[in-house]
Amino acid sequence: MRLDALFHDGRFTTLDPDRPTAHTLGVLGGRIVAVDDELHGCTADLVVDLGGAHAVPGFNDAHHHLSMVGERLRQLDVSCEVVPSLDALYRAVAERAAALPADAWVVGAGYDQNKIGAHPTAEALGRAAQGRPVWLVHTSGHMAVASTQAFARAGFTDPTDVPEVSGGVVVRDAHGRAEGLLQETAMQLVERVLRPVPAEEWITNIATGSRAALEVGLTSVTEPGIGVVDGIGNGPADLDAFHQAREQGLLGVRMTLMPYITALHDCGALEPGATWYGLDLGLRTGFGDEWLRIGPTKILSDGSLIGRSAAMCCDYHDTPGNSGLLKYEPERLRRYIVEAHRCGWQVATHAIGDAALDVVLDAYEEAARLHPRADVRHRIEHAAVTSDAQVARIAALGLIPVPQGRFLSETGDGLLAALGPERGRQAYRMRSFLDAGVVLPGSSDAPVVAPDPLLSIHDMVNRRTASGAPIGAGEAVTALEALRAYTVGSAHAVHEERVKGTLTRGMLADFTVLSDDLLGVAPERIGSLAVGATVVGGRVAHDAGALKVS
Repeated sequence: MRLDALFHDGRFTTLDPDRPTAHTLGVLGGRIVAVDDELHGCTADLVVDLGGAHAVPGFNDAHHHLSMVGERLRQLDVSCEVVPSLDALYRAVAERAAALPADAWVVGAGYDQNKIGAHPTAEALGRAAQGRPVWLVHTSGHMAVASTQAFARAGFTDPTDVPEVSGGVVVRDAHGRAEGLLQETAMQLVERVLRPVPAEEWITNIATGSRAALEVGLTSVTEPGIGVVDGIGNGPADLDAFHQAREQGLLGVRMTLMPYITALHDCGALEPGATWYGLDLGLRTGFGDEWLRIGPTKILSDGSLIGRSAAMCCDYHDTPGNSGLLKYEPERLRRYIVEAHRCGWQVATHAIGDAALDVVLDAYEEAARLHPRADVRHRIEHAAVTSDAQVARIAALGLIPVPQGRFLSETGDGLLAALGPERGRQAYRMRSFLDAGVVLPGSSDAPVVAPDPLLSIHDMVNRRTASGAPIGAGEAVTALEALRAYTVGSAHAVHEERVKGTLTRGMLADFTVLSDDLLGVAPERIGSLAVGATVVGGRVAHDAGALKVS
């Protein structure tokens, strides 16, 4: 039998309980068709020697803003690793501005006031940029700072004229002037003049994000939100941009795209006596193919934990009087969820604070009661602060929580400051979900934190902040459980476990080659492992020198 590809001399962890390891995989039509001794006598157009390297099913990130990763890689980087202080941030803005035309925008992202001491201000940014407009997005993506000139470009020449926005906050000084910081929906006041960028630019962002994903071993990604609302995506033609990227050979990873809820609309009569809510022509969750498909609809219910805007049941530990806010009134959120559910959508609701989570759980429960559907798998994106009772409700309702392991180290010290030691034990729970029988996916929320699955798996197992403090140590999972989350679990989260997640006959030939045995090294060494190669559909999409091809 002639195959498309034959991968041999590997040490594959298959996650198939009937055949947990393998040394050879045969690929035809992008799928695994035979394993090990079944391949005797077979030839192939492509023969690849792994040289005894370890390999696992391709990593699958259940919540990863790939297009935004690409965008940020092309913008000014103001993360604390590059600019460790507020003064350094202003210097970086000044250097970038000096290299730009006099009327050009300075656009950057990645700063964290928890690490540099404070948010930048509109006036200071304007001075640093020598009068050019500046727009810096917080690492969370839930807030940003505009310079005085950026406000003017958005039509607000007087800082006292910047209006209040429902579901957002305009931070002001004692005289009522906007200081620069815009939280949640208030970001749209300035961001509306920056979006949409030309299609060519967004396709380049997708291509850049795709290359970055392959380099860290990702073979599948779910993009949580397309369409311009609340800074999610670029514009109403986002799906077309992904199509074009694929047609041009620039999309190397498999994509599931979540249309944002406001891209859905009442479409009128679907048939006599029934109306349709969603995308035109009845498009909904599941439409597409193995490379590009429509997944759940995304809804934001609240804000950010490290930004202190997530809706909490009680005040933040370090900011008394502040318990965050909901993005929408509860009734509007309920209608979004119930209508989307009624019309066949899987729904993925961002809920970080425990108060927001209660509202969302009530809406999911009502949707299921009014319009029963089997195996829906509605999702809670982040589920960042979760009580025991909420864990039990999530399990009982058949929901899928999507917490992020890498948040524990990169933002963990800020999380503990926001929550305090007692409530910190309820942050980004994982063991509790598994013990309750919930399928746990793996995700990063990149570019909020690093996209590397190995780093996230390290944190899921070790659960320590950047300073070394334990964070919810009782919620740790094993390396095997974390690997299953980043493969089988993420596939299950978008109804794709029948085609990906394990290295089994009939499954997609997606796998990641590693520098060592993920399941055999000491837990504290997981984060130091490297990706040697990434294979998607039997094609070598990234090779750092780990493979011998003939």
